[in-house]
Amino acid sequence: MPLRAFLTAVVLILLASLPARAVEVQRVISPGGVEAWLVEDHSNPIISLELAFRGGAALDPAGREGLANLVSGLLDEGAGALDSQAFQARLADLSIGLSFDAGRDTFGGNLRTLTENRDTAFGLLRLALGQPRFDAEPVERIRGQILARVRRNAEDPDRIAGRTLRRLFFPGHPYGRPVDGTPQSIAAITADDLRRFVAERLGRDALKVSVVGDITAAQLAPLLDKTFLALPAAAAPARVAETEPQGSGEVVVIRKDIPQSVVALGHAGLKRDHPDFYAAYVVNYILGGGGFASRLYEEVREKRGLAYSVHAYLYPQDHAAMLIGGVATANARVGQSLALIRQEWARMAESGPTAEELAAAKTFLTGSYPLRQSSSGRIAGMLLGIQLEDLGIDYINRRNDYIEAVTLEDAKRVARRLYRADQLTVVVVGQPDGIEPTREAPDGGS
Repeated sequence: MPLRAFLTAVVLILLASLPARAVEVQRVISPGGVEAWLVEDHSNPIISLELAFRGGAALDPAGREGLANLVSGLLDEGAGALDSQAFQARLADLSIGLSFDAGRDTFGGNLRTLTENRDTAFGLLRLALGQPRFDAEPVERIRGQILARVRRNAEDPDRIAGRTLRRLFFPGHPYGRPVDGTPQSIAAITADDLRRFVAERLGRDALKVSVVGDITAAQLAPLLDKTFLALPAAAAPARVAETEPQGSGEVVVIRKDIPQSVVALGHAGLKRDHPDFYAAYVVNYILGGGGFASRLYEEVREKRGLAYSVHAYLYPQDHAAMLIGGVATANARVGQSLALIRQEWARMAESGPTAEELAAAKTFLTGSYPLRQSSSGRIAGMLLGIQLEDLGIDYINRRNDYIEAVTLEDAKRVARRLYRADQLTVVVVGQPDGIEPTREAPDGGS
């Protein structure tokens, strides 16, 4: 039996034996009207909180790209009466985890604390969101760290490929800009920009909160008011235009003297609220999202040993949706690898998955879902994503029904619509054999 078939069979047997897990999610609304979703878990004295404000780096002003990202690195670097050193010492002394992050569509944060330090932890979160200091020393220190990372990423083949693909997909749109910003835009950000971001973007109307752990609804409700009620009631009006990935089969080659080329490719996908999303999700697992169980893995890695990994995945965002793939392989094998990916892309569109592939994919995707609920932090993250996607408070217990409902007819119909091998936009970074570019890289490709 081939290794892929053997491993697939073992995984499916194990997953089929996993018990279903029901998760009870409570909607908690504070006296002041702040809402959070809560899953109580009193098995350990730990509380995990995840939060997000709608509106992320895509709203950074032109010339200030990287603003949301810089703010995310600074909110725990001093707030209220505590300077950076004192704030960080308070977190460390009580083993409180607090961090923030900026995506293109959201600005998020997470808090993790022992139950005994609950009130202090929520108090520090309140200060970080509502009274950040933005003192000169931490601003310049974090700015310097981000600049160093941006310069490193400018030489990283994977980053170059992904960044170039976005520029091709979204010319002139915020989705085509880097979340981290550029050296020029990062240097231009002032303390006033940072304060304006907090005042305008962190409004309660844009806030979603999830909490999992050793806390009751009655205990959480007043903490929500203490933590969030002082924030502005509404974020400043802002809008990101709806768009679709541009391009219809262009090939860009960025020459870099490395022994292995990196390939990023893709075209338009399906947004999360599209009625065919679940069928597309299952089909794409079969093509390239299923690791060693995928067709791309079998054709490129297992049969021919052309690459260590090859993948494809759906990438829906708030205002656009992509279907992305990639492979990294020796320069001499790039042409053959890319030809096989195009071949499998086209074969999926022409004939769709088999009944056996569909059944195996559904077994894996439904059986592995409980494994994603393995910790309070992971469940809190799932709940936050469900809120942001407006999927409903009982989604965790309904999700597998959507997967099971995908029929072979659905899968074939969606595959015909979704996969367009002739429209794959391709970016190759390296010295690839067998690849001819059809256009220059945007902005020099660096």
